Amino acid sequence: MSATQAISNGSGGAALAIKGLRKSFGDTTAVDGLDLEVERGECFGLLGPNGAGKTTTIEICEGLTAPDAGSVKLLGMEWGSDARRLQQRIGVQLQETQFPEKLTVEETLRMFRSFYDQGLTVEASIATAQLEEKRKSRVGGLSGGQKQRLAMACALVGDPELLFLDEPTTGLDPQARRNLWELVEQLKGAGRTIILTTHYMDEAERLCNRVAVMDHGKVIALGTPKELIATIGGEQIVEIAVAEGDVVDEAALQRIPGVASHCVLAGVHQLSVAELHSTVPVIFAALEAQGAHLTEFRTHSATLEDVFVSLTGRNLRDE
Repeated sequence: MSATQAISNGSGGAALAIKGLRKSFGDTTAVDGLDLEVERGECFGLLGPNGAGKTTTIEICEGLTAPDAGSVKLLGMEWGSDARRLQQRIGVQLQETQFPEKLTVEETLRMFRSFYDQGLTVEASIATAQLEEKRKSRVGGLSGGQKQRLAMACALVGDPELLFLDEPTTGLDPQARRNLWELVEQLKGAGRTIILTTHYMDEAERLCNRVAVMDHGKVIALGTPKELIATIGGEQIVEIAVAEGDVVDEAALQRIPGVASHCVLAGVHQLSVAELHSTVPVIFAALEAQGAHLTEFRTHSATLEDVFVSLTGRNLRDE
C-alpha cells in the first residue's frame, strides 16, 4: 500500500506516540520524560532553542539514537521489532545531508529510490522538489536551497506515510526558505503527516497545525499556534525602553486596564495588550507621571516568540 492509499484509507491510531522518553549525554539531560502524540495527517511542529532537546527527540524517533527510557511508536510500530517496515514507511530530512558531490541530482535520487521496495519515480521526485532544470547538475554545484530541496526529494522518494523534517530551512536565504515552505504546504495539502523541528517561530505559525514548545528537554506548551498565542492574553505586544537611570514602576504598568501581561527582557519592557489605540496612551501617561523618559517604542502582533518569552523570560535564540 502506498502512503497516499494509507492516508486516504484513514488508518487508525496516532502517527507518533511518545511516552516517558528520556535521554542523557553524560551529565546533560537532553530529553526529560517527554510525552507527545501526533495525529495522522497533521503537520506538527517541535519548537525551541538550540539545546532544547528537539533534535535528540527526533533522532530517537528516526531510530538513529537509542533512548535511555520510555517508548516511541511510529505508525503503531517500534524500532526494536519493526525496523525494516519502518524504514520503508518514513522519510527523513536531517539538519544537514552530505551527498556525494560528483553525482548528479538524478543519479542521487535514483540511488535513494533503490533503498525502497516501492515509492515515487525519480521523475516525480524531481518534479516535486522543482529541480527539473538541475537534474543533470552535479550536487557539488547546487546552491544551499537546491541542496535542501534535493534532501526533501530524497526523503519523499519512498512515498512515506510519516515525514521528519529537522530544521529544514536553517541557513537558507529568505527566497530559499519561502520555496521550501511552499513545498511543505503542498505536502500538507496531500494529507501527509509531517513532524517539523525549527527555531523559527514564523515558520511554525505558517506551516503547523499544532506545535509543542520545548525547553530543557520538556514540553512547556502545546496547542495550535492561535491557542498558544492567546495564552499571553493580548493580540498586540508593546515594547518600550526608558532612559538609563530612570526607574519604572512595573506594578503600575501591569495595573493599566488592557495590559494582560508584562515582563522585562534585556532592559526592554514587553506588555501584551488587547487594543493598542486605547492602551498605549495610558502607558505613555503612566511613564510621564513616573518621570521616566521613553527612548524606544515598538509594537507588533503577538507571535509564538512572545509565547516563549512569556513562559521562560528569555528570547528563543538566547542559547
